[in-house]
Amino acid sequence: MARENYTRIVRFNPFIRVMEVYMKIQFMGAVREVTGSMHILTVGGKRILLDCGFFQGRREESNRMNRNLPFDPSTIDVMVLSHAHIDHSGNIPGLVKKGFKGVIYTTFATRDLCSLMLMDSAYIQVKDAEFFNRKAEERGEKDRITPIYDEADVRACLSRFVAIDYQVTLPILPGVNLTFYNAAHVLGSAVVCLDLEEDGKNLRFLFSGDIGRWGLPILKDPVCPQGVEIFVSESTYGDRLHDPIDSRGESLARVINETTQRKGKVIIPSFALERAQEIVFALKKLFQDKQIPKIPVYVDSPLATSITQVFRMHPECYDEEVLVFTNHQDNPFSFDGLEFITRVEDSKALNERTDPMVIIAASGMCEAGRILHHLRNNISNEHNTILIVGFQAHYTLGRKILRGDSEVRIFGMMHPVEAKIEVLNSFSGHADRNELLRYRTELGDTVRKIFLVHGEDEQAEAYRTLLMENGDKDVTIPELYKEYEII
Repeated sequence: MARENYTRIVRFNPFIRVMEVYMKIQFMGAVREVTGSMHILTVGGKRILLDCGFFQGRREESNRMNRNLPFDPSTIDVMVLSHAHIDHSGNIPGLVKKGFKGVIYTTFATRDLCSLMLMDSAYIQVKDAEFFNRKAEERGEKDRITPIYDEADVRACLSRFVAIDYQVTLPILPGVNLTFYNAAHVLGSAVVCLDLEEDGKNLRFLFSGDIGRWGLPILKDPVCPQGVEIFVSESTYGDRLHDPIDSRGESLARVINETTQRKGKVIIPSFALERAQEIVFALKKLFQDKQIPKIPVYVDSPLATSITQVFRMHPECYDEEVLVFTNHQDNPFSFDGLEFITRVEDSKALNERTDPMVIIAASGMCEAGRILHHLRNNISNEHNTILIVGFQAHYTLGRKILRGDSEVRIFGMMHPVEAKIEVLNSFSGHADRNELLRYRTELGDTVRKIFLVHGEDEQAEAYRTLLMENGDKDVTIPELYKEYEII
């Protein structure tokens, strides 16, 4: 059998470092699911970690997996980070805490975003541990837990970050050259292109991270490098189509106008990174065009507030539309009636008010943060609207709301869902099936092997079928912890 059509699966203990001549990849997370992105690429006996994300969803299971990395961090020589979302970056402090001594390569914007997002994650780890230990003490139990990591661990990992501009090639190991290309998913997001050489063999390898969309507001379009042979691709929305991006303004205006007529509030669970800024930018244009009434808008997220400042620091990522605003000294993330809330008491005060308003709060999957307080106080009021604008993973509160549960548990108490539930998938930052296929097609005919990750079973299987119907013959949905030879 020809080498290029051959994939060898090797079962082995991930904690034992084995020196072999063949390039290979092992998938340590985001396999048949959308969280916990981490993959190990081995070249010339050196191990490259692609992403190191948190698992999210089932709390006990996620906590266990996040506390126990499925490999020895001290065996990793270098790490490459695709973007700042916590399911891709969240366990980097844990990686360093447990023995990783190498460099972490990423883009400039991702580096700046991680300095905020990982500190926020550390704060959550510390508070969760304090809450667990307090409850255990009240029950007379002796068990105590420590945070997965704290702020000191975050500072230690940030000292290992090295930032690279898009489309600048840098040697990161003998026989390994790294180039980042714009992924158009979130600010600073990149597809990771590695030109590999081992034992006289050359290979261009591409890891998608998360692929964005053409025409997405704020960001430039995705870039597709040429000459790729091995492609590790996300498949989040491999089985469905999004509404057109240009429909989002009209749809958002409809939801706000209908809710305002009911004298209700629009509650938007939002990711602090990218989605919050996109919604603010969309609202700015709707207000300017007088398509919605002048009601107050609150971004109730200290993290989203800080991240918006980082957006202002990186105009190199902007598309032409946003550059027009900035060139006219018009802040794209500000307008009359918009307020960024940081103080807890100001956040709580919103729940005492009954006038129409828009509240944008994290977290996007309704698993933590101030959105939980707003849901608790507003989800049982039929005048209000809960507007879902992002992906909701299995077992999250957001998924339960999305699927139409009649009541949901928030802070340990059941709440009837009386508010209207609306979904706008035009705000998605992930490519849909046609956009994923477009990205694959624009890579050209050099691609000989595709691995599908970052997608639940149904989505990954559907996208695999689509790829094979369009001519790809070697498309694999990998198994967790298995190792695959790529040359």
